[in-house]
Amino acid sequence: MPDHHARRRFLATGGAATVLTAGHLLFGPALTGPDGAAAAVRAYGGGPLPHGLFTLGVASGDPLPGGFVLWTRLAPRPLDGGGMPDRPVPVRWQVAEDERFRQIRAQGVELARPERGHAVHAEIGGLRPDREYFYRFRAGEEVSPVGRSRTAPRPGQANRHLRFAFASCQNWQDGYFTAYHHLAQEDLAFVAFLGDYIYESVPRTTTVRTHEGDDEPYTLADYRNRHAQYKTDPELQAAHAAFPWIATWDDHEVDNNWADDIPQDPAQQPPDAFLARRAAAFQAYYEHLPLRGSARPRGIDLRLHRRLGFGRLATLHVLDTRQYRSDQPATLAEAEDPARTMTGPEQEEWLVKGMSEADTRWNLLANQVMWASNDRMAGPQQVFDFDNWDGYRAQRRRLLDFFGSGRTANPVVLTGDRHATWVCDLKPDFDDPASPVVGAEITGTSISSGGDSDPVAFHRVYDPIMAESPHWKYIGNRRGYVVCDVTPARLLASLQVVSTVWQPGETTMVTAARFQVEAGRPGISVVDRLPWEEEQRTIDRAPRRHDVDDDQF
Repeated sequence: MPDHHARRRFLATGGAATVLTAGHLLFGPALTGPDGAAAAVRAYGGGPLPHGLFTLGVASGDPLPGGFVLWTRLAPRPLDGGGMPDRPVPVRWQVAEDERFRQIRAQGVELARPERGHAVHAEIGGLRPDREYFYRFRAGEEVSPVGRSRTAPRPGQANRHLRFAFASCQNWQDGYFTAYHHLAQEDLAFVAFLGDYIYESVPRTTTVRTHEGDDEPYTLADYRNRHAQYKTDPELQAAHAAFPWIATWDDHEVDNNWADDIPQDPAQQPPDAFLARRAAAFQAYYEHLPLRGSARPRGIDLRLHRRLGFGRLATLHVLDTRQYRSDQPATLAEAEDPARTMTGPEQEEWLVKGMSEADTRWNLLANQVMWASNDRMAGPQQVFDFDNWDGYRAQRRRLLDFFGSGRTANPVVLTGDRHATWVCDLKPDFDDPASPVVGAEITGTSISSGGDSDPVAFHRVYDPIMAESPHWKYIGNRRGYVVCDVTPARLLASLQVVSTVWQPGETTMVTAARFQVEAGRPGISVVDRLPWEEEQRTIDRAPRRHDVDDDQF
């Protein structure tokens, strides 16, 4: 469990907002002594560096029992290619047990290289499991803000509690990242981010904020600038600095609804042009997220699906449902094609094998698009979004049959994408009332995508469909994130929603509902909830006059 006292101290002293201070004062004389850092400075020192190197903040990710990944990127002119000289720059990092860095436990040097956007990925090892640490960087005479991270429990550790959050869909133009102000103050072991870290849409002046540039990103320079713009958000920086993140992507990191080597609009993007765009997007994604070297892109390939363990309590299986998928079908008949795949056969085999062999109480899937059947029209006619698992029905049925086979323990799918909250039972056949419940899915809402919601319109559309969909247990469309408290007996998920994303600064946050999955009993139930009318009265109302980029609720 997190150290609550240290967590409060970290917040009280500013956390990610720590003022930059001269490196000699913070890092001490060891930095200029006869060590690797001094050698690196001599080899690559060159001329003086620009000022304001750490404009994009710091982050950590992919926690293991012995360590985690540290990230930063040197970018004094973040929206203009970064603004760094065309040479490698040595960056010193330190990890300590205290935020004053009196108990240093690891330190080293990484080169921020121009061909990698002067991003730094330092893979830290040799730390103690299930423990809080603090970290910082130095380049030239500047020192970064301080970040906080945490190692995972060791394999086989009989841990009794795991608390984490998951979030997704942060469209810069649709709203401010006000939910992260509250997320950064939680006590969490990690944050799972489930996709749409950036949006590739064109700049619009009618939205809350405007994307940089004058078009969608296509080149590496374009994607670097778009990622850098998002990274300048202070609330996003604070959330990264507060916890390790475990990130995966969905579509907007590259192109809306892309599928493997197929763009959204093949007539406008020839194959060679789209593959070049995909490679550029992959490179910029890696440069801006705290990912391990095993995820470093190689052309049009980037291995993002991976597995992380948290003692004997939980295994997190991180999926990639974009890079290997078949193209979206056009009809229900095509959606039933057994050859159609969301994950590709190798990743499906990896998932089944890993869930079968996981020696943990819970199997959690960090997933992008919705598994549960989601009709979009009330009445006998059925309308589906085939970009979701509704378009890949044979594979979905195969995997849900596996969930119910007894070969894996307590599967819970954590999903993004929908810009709304859907809490559902999972069944191999959603059209058969006799089909058994084999798992649970919590589809979380967005951080900002979709802008401030209209609950009246949302419930007018979806409440009649919910009456025809017994596997739906809860729906809602306010912005926020989900916190999960996991014990051997149950997973308790709390939906945290904010009053507005159309105004910057502090906002009201309420717990809109809580949901529970009991170990050994597939399915999910609503523990308590605010009726949406009461929720609307409880939180502050925001103006409704802004356009948004997406027509989803």
